[in-house]
Parts: sequence; structure tokens; C-alpha cells
Amino acid sequence: MLPLATIGKQFVRRVAPLMGRRRVRRSAAAVIFFLLITILISIEFVPQRVNLREGQVSPVQIPAPRSIVFEDKAKTEEMRRQAAAAVRDQYDRDPLVSAAVQRDISTAIQGIREVQADTRADEEVRVTRLRGVLPFSLSRETLVALTRPAPHTLEQVERSVNGLVAQALDSEEGITPDKLEAKKASLADQVARWGFSKPYQELAQGLIRYYLRPNSFFNAEKTRLLKEAAMATVPPQMVTIRQNEIIIRVGDVVTKEHLAKLEALGLTQTGVPWRILLGSAFLVALLMVVVLLYLYQQNREIYEHAGHLYLLGIVVVVVLAVGKAITAINIPYWPELGNLVGYMTPIAAAGMLIAILLDTRLAMLVVAVMSFLVTLMIDGQVRFGLVALVGGFVGVYSVSKLSQRGDLARAGVYTSAANIVVILIMGLLSNTPWGLMITSGVGFGLINGILSSILTIGALPYLESAFGITSAVHLLELSHPSNPLLRHLLTEAPGTYHHSIIVANLAEAAAEAVGGETLLVRVGAYYHDIGKIKRPYFFIENQLNGENPHDKIAPSLSTLILTSHVKDGAEMAREYKLPQAIIDIIEQHHGSGLCSYFYHKALENGHSENVNEDEYRYDGPKPQTKEAAIVMLADSVEAAVRSLQNRTPGRVEGMVRKIIKDKLMDGQLDECDLTFKDLDKIAEAFLQVLGGIFHTRIEYPDLSKEMERRRNKSAGSRKQPARKSAGG
Repeated sequence: MLPLATIGKQFVRRVAPLMGRRRVRRSAAAVIFFLLITILISIEFVPQRVNLREGQVSPVQIPAPRSIVFEDKAKTEEMRRQAAAAVRDQYDRDPLVSAAVQRDISTAIQGIREVQADTRADEEVRVTRLRGVLPFSLSRETLVALTRPAPHTLEQVERSVNGLVAQALDSEEGITPDKLEAKKASLADQVARWGFSKPYQELAQGLIRYYLRPNSFFNAEKTRLLKEAAMATVPPQMVTIRQNEIIIRVGDVVTKEHLAKLEALGLTQTGVPWRILLGSAFLVALLMVVVLLYLYQQNREIYEHAGHLYLLGIVVVVVLAVGKAITAINIPYWPELGNLVGYMTPIAAAGMLIAILLDTRLAMLVVAVMSFLVTLMIDGQVRFGLVALVGGFVGVYSVSKLSQRGDLARAGVYTSAANIVVILIMGLLSNTPWGLMITSGVGFGLINGILSSILTIGALPYLESAFGITSAVHLLELSHPSNPLLRHLLTEAPGTYHHSIIVANLAEAAAEAVGGETLLVRVGAYYHDIGKIKRPYFFIENQLNGENPHDKIAPSLSTLILTSHVKDGAEMAREYKLPQAIIDIIEQHHGSGLCSYFYHKALENGHSENVNEDEYRYDGPKPQTKEAAIVMLADSVEAAVRSLQNRTPGRVEGMVRKIIKDKLMDGQLDECDLTFKDLDKIAEAFLQVLGGIFHTRIEYPDLSKEMERRRNKSAGSRKQPARKSAGG
């Protein structure tokens, strides 16, 4: 037998190549998330169950954790059994039996009458003939007495016996096989009271015992159908248990009714609930398919990005696990309040995280799905799912347009307010006592919102780092002027800093016009030129004294210095751990564009045949996204418009459209997804922003000349009265 370590190594060696395949990894992750979610919503990890038996004295008091209406199957079965027992057995009556029995009795009497009429025969012959007439045996003394003529008595016996037999056979019940002997005995007793002589009494009793037979026979099928019909008329015996109703108290003797109620509430269930587990598994699989189909149809980028799917699964599992832990909280001194702790399930945290990290519409769908799962997880109580749904939607809406980090805290407040309102509404609908309703509404609703906000703020940095996602919160932090890298840019290259601010304004307006990520564009524009910090004075916007160091060096060296700021910027961005999306904008904001000034300067210096255009281009890559392309266009437009001497609206518009056209013709926009219509919108957005920056100003008068004129006028008015006095 191989040792365990060897088996483990062989398993790893065989599985590792499979896990290297993308499809296998995704399938394995889907199975893991499927199992975890199914277990979370199906299995009670902290079971609050009791082990009681019928006849046992209860050691605990058990209140109902929720309101339910269930069928007491034992009581229903008992009442149906009683209804079936009340149905009488059904018999089929043979109407010919009564007449046949009376005819047989009359035939026997007629035979006796003939024997009695034959007076010429001796006694022994008549006794012998009488034995042949009667099919039953009588004593010799009785037979001898019956051979003596007594027509009146014989007729009376015939009439009485036939009447008694007819009465018995024609009664409502008739005579059934099982009651035949009892009926014979009963009729024989009645004959004994008629007062006949002993021989005729024995004759009558013999006729009854021999000729009487059953005329009513049991119909099993008809009886069965009637019993089933009677059972069907008994409705299911429903039992209503209200929340917090005491099922059993300390010292009570456990009865079948107690056990039925405990079982209906799931408080006596033992073992693994396989049926519930199977149903939950099918439901979870269905909901996962719904979410994946939505992503496949509406957001293919997330669907094809395995990391984003893993992130989605982790968020759902973790938040459901937190909710599962919360529902296990027990409040022993106020069990009614303890039954409402499910209101604190922080589904809004999942919605906010998914909205910030992935997509707002996806967050709405996931919140709806998780609210349904919460309903199943907390014993199918819709009120908890409804609170989770409304609170989650409010949380997603609150973070859909983040402008500062404090918005996350405000999202928690908004979620709390929504939860409180919905909990109070559910309390009114369920007729919850006012004290309990207000306590649970304000307390649990507030805790839910705060907990959702805390989970979002706490988990966000780790999820961003683990999955390489740049969230709006991180971008907001990077856009703050106190960021070390931006402060370094401001102090070392102030001209570049102000240039970046204007580029950010231009790029943000353009991104909004074409549906790009405005916050990413703004922050990317802030950092796109941070590489200029290494050699700030080689860039014209930082040359404050008018001296240009490029005048003293060769154009090729100048080009090398200028183009190196892209590489330097990317290195600094990685050093300061900026997101990859920002680094991409830094590396792509010049694409493979030409340094036209130094290229033409090299051509003017002679030996144009030795000038290679590729040496005067940036290393690239070209912009891969519309955000990087917008920053490229905004950067070029800002620099070009600033260089214009006479910035009339016409000249500015001409310059903007020329730059965009040049970039397009140079192939710099070939690898991004901007359309011609987008480029027109971008131009319009640039012009609107530039119109506010470089607007026409009125020419203010020379204030010094105006003040001197006013002083002279004032001095002349003071001297005029003195001259008038002198002239007088």
C-alpha cells in the first residue's frame, strides 16, 4: 500500500496540469461557490433544537421562533379514521330469500297436514312418513304428537313462523351470514313464549333453525368507497402557532401535540435535511445560471474576466456567512427580540462592494438574488428578505456616484434609514407590539447600515489589491492634492502641475460626453506627466526665466529627454503603487507620436537623409482605451492652445480639430474604441472648457491716470473760491 505522502504527490502531479487550464479553474471555482452557498442557506450550524420524547417531563420552556400554520397529520389521520369507522358496512339484499324461506316452511307444514289427514294409516306409518317430510330430526314423542290431527294449531304455527321469518328477513338490516345463528336463537326464544304445546313449539323452532338463511351479503367495494368518501370529507386539521407562543413549559409532560408543533417548527429535526439540501442546491444552481446569463448578455467584460467572477463569488459567500453568524445570535432575556436579529443581515455591503468594484446594475441583480437567499436562510420569512432587498438597493444607489470617501459613511446612514422604515412597516403588517417594533426597527436597522458601511470600507482595500481593481474610492484618494506624489509634482514642476489640472478638466468633460470613466480620466490626467519631475526644467511650462536648455543640445538628445518622461513616470507610478489603470494612461498618453518640433529642427540642421523619423517618436504603446486616448488628446490640445498668441474662438476651434485630426491620421487612435462621432463630441467638450479658461476679457482703464485726473479736479475746485475773493 502506498504511503499517504506518495498518494498526495501523485494527486497533485495529476491535478496541477488540469488546474492550469482556464476552463477547469472557472468550473472548480463555480462548484466551490455553489457548495458554500448551498450549505450556508440549508444547514443550521448552531441548531436550537431539543430532544424530547412523548411522556417525558420537559426540562425547558420553548417559545415559537416564528409564526407558522401547519397540518397536524396525526390529528387529521385520527379524525379520518373516525369518519371511516362511522360508515356502516354495506350489504346487498337478496329479495327472493324471504319468499323462498316462507315457501319452504309452508311446504313442510303442508306435508305434516297431509300426514295428519291420512287417518287410515296406523301410527307407525304416519311417524315414518312424517320423518320423510321433515328435513330435521324430532323426538319420537314429538313426531307421534304431530301425527294426530290438529289443523287449527298447525295453521297457527305456519302463520306465526312465516310471519316471524318475514319480519326478520324483511327488516332494514336483513340477516347477514355472521348474524344468522344469533337470529335463529333469538327467533327460537320468541317461539317459546307463544304458548304452543311442546311438540308444536319444537316443530316451530326446528322450522326456523333449518329453513332460516341470510339474505344480506357484505359488499366490500361499496363499503370501501363510502369509507374513502367519508375520509375525504375531513379537511386537514391545521394548527396555527404564533411567534413567541409558548409551545411547552418547564415541567409539562410532553404529548404528541407538543412533538407535532416542535417538529413543524423544525426544533426536533435530527440528522441532515437531505430534501431541503437538495432543493436548495437546485435553487442556488438556478440563480447562479441567471446571474451568469445576465453577465454574458449585458456585461461580457466581467463574464470573461475570471478574477471578477471570483470576486463576485467571494463577496456573496462572505456576506451570507456574516448573515448566518448574525442569525445564530441568541438574546435569552428577550427571545422575541432575538427572533428578529435577521434584520441585521448586511446585504447592502455586498451591493456596495460590487457596485464600487464591478458594476452598479450587476450589484442590483446580486442584491435581489441574495435577498431571496436570505429569506430561505431564515426559515422562509419574507420580512427579512424584503428588508435586505430595500436596504441593498439604497446602498447601491448611495455609492453609484462617489465623489469623496465620506460618501461611504453616508451610504451607511442612508441604508440605516431605509432599513428602519421597512422594519417598522413589516412590524405594522405583522401586528408586532410597539415596543418590540421600535426597538428592532431603530436598533437593528441602524446596526445593519453601520455594519454594511464598515464591511465595505474595511474590505475594499484588500479586494482592490487582491484582484487588481481600481475603485472609485481609491481614485478619490489619489486625486486629493495632499497625495505625496502630487505635492512633489507641485513643488518640483509647478508648471506641469497646473498643466495637468487643465488637462484633467478637459479630459473629464470629454469622457463624460462619450460615456467614459470620468473619475479615472481625471486622476489619470493628474498623473500623466509625473515623469517630468526628474528633469522639470527641460519642459517649457516649467521654464520661468525664459532660458531654454534645449537650445544648447542636439535635437536627438532633446527628443530622448522628452520621451523619457513617459518611462520615468511609469516607474514612479509603480514605486508609489499607483493602480495599473493609471500606469496605462501614463504609458499611453503620447502613444507613438512624433516629437515634431525637434524632428523638424533636425531636418533644418541639414543632413536630412541621416534623420530617422522613428528616432523622434515616443516608444508607445498607442492608447488601448478611450480613457487613455482622451488624456492624449486633452494633453495635446492644452499645450497647443496655450501656445496660440491670439486665442480667438475660431482659431481655438481650428487648432482643436486640427490636433484631433492629426492624431487620427497618424494612427494614434487605431487601437482604442473611439468612433468619429465620439471624436466630434470630444472636440465640442474641449471647446466648451477652453471657452471658460481662455475667454475674452474687457480692457480695464489705466487706474493711475484716472486717480491723477480726479486729484487735479479736486484741487481746482478748492482754489476757485479764493480767486473769487481776491478779485472782489
